[in-house]
Amino acid sequence: MNGRAGPPATSVVVVSRHRPEALHRCLCALSQQDHPRLEVIVVADPQACAALHLLSDSLRIVPFDEANISAARNLGLAHAAGEVVAFIDDDAAAEPTWASRLAAPFADPRVAAATGFVRGRNGISYQWKAATVDRFGEDTALAVDEGAVTLLPGDGVGAVKTQGTNMAFRADTLRAAGGFDPALRFYLDEAHVNLTLAAAGHLTAVVPGAQVHHGFAASARRRADRAPTDLTEIGASVAVFLRRHAAGEDPAPVLDRLRAAQRRRLVAMMVDGRLSPPDVPRLLATLETGLAEGVARPLPAPAPIATRAAPFRPLPGTGPRAGLVVSGRPWIAARLARTAAAGVAAGRIVTLILLGPSARPLTMRYDPAGYWILAGGLFGRAERAGPRPRITRFSARVARESARIGGFRPVAAPGRNPRNL
Repeated sequence: MNGRAGPPATSVVVVSRHRPEALHRCLCALSQQDHPRLEVIVVADPQACAALHLLSDSLRIVPFDEANISAARNLGLAHAAGEVVAFIDDDAAAEPTWASRLAAPFADPRVAAATGFVRGRNGISYQWKAATVDRFGEDTALAVDEGAVTLLPGDGVGAVKTQGTNMAFRADTLRAAGGFDPALRFYLDEAHVNLTLAAAGHLTAVVPGAQVHHGFAASARRRADRAPTDLTEIGASVAVFLRRHAAGEDPAPVLDRLRAAQRRRLVAMMVDGRLSPPDVPRLLATLETGLAEGVARPLPAPAPIATRAAPFRPLPGTGPRAGLVVSGRPWIAARLARTAAAGVAAGRIVTLILLGPSARPLTMRYDPAGYWILAGGLFGRAERAGPRPRITRFSARVARESARIGGFRPVAAPGRNPRNL
């Protein structure tokens, strides 16, 4: 299909608005992908674009400064030269195998979309696995084989949902379908695409091994602790979505469930101190404002996205790399960090493991310096629901964690063991 072995040429679109630090970290992780034919398109505010132009000439940079992620993604889609176009949020970091694994199912011509698993803020627990979405925009968890790729059709009622920070599409198919609905400025934007493609008979691939870490950076609509500052666009998008996909049906039950779910979420945040009591009615009022706005928002007929793509511009330096694990105690973290940075400079995928003599749970994060940090206690849990590890030697725990993360990124050069310090 693409004339070469390996995954098809892939364009990755990153939409960013006024979050330069998060964007830098996301792009650093993308530069270490093992996909050998990857281009990166950044759709961002003019200030971020100016900084990127000074930083690199290998990125395709598209200025855009409106609070409309669907319109921004459509701009990226228009500029994409790859056979596959993938999307990731600027506050996410992709595992080195993400793009190649997410793109691989498109070798099957029936596949028009793909989605992977998302790990949350602690880098260990899953924020998202798999789900379906129905014509009311409501999700239902979907059980899949976590060790294999699963190809699924829509079922006439709903579609497999692609998670916005970890999804890919056949570029020509998505452009022909009209891309993302600009009337959905923030919420349910990918769900609209999922239902549209499923109705046309296309398959979606669920790829558990294609993983990103998503941190929920602060934005105009939420704080860094995930507490919302405004629910207007959630309300507006729900109203628009129902008009698109459930026209003629009584929206009252759906809206009642939405109001109840948002109230529960806000009250829980009030209880744990992230919101004050007056915040709850104020935010619920913005939800109602949004619902009213969404009822009146214009809904233009979907139209194909015209391509503006220049020749494919591969990001230099991507492709398979050897891995390196550097491990040791937290009290020598500064020295270990220098070793990790040297490994990155030498072109390795580096994981720094810091284990102290405690039962503190493990966390995983991607450092802007270009390496992964796994930190916690020698006797701490990795999986939150798993058993607490027994008394173990430091080297044995490092080997165990290296084997676990080795499912998603290289951890050593062929025939070599992790480096313990």
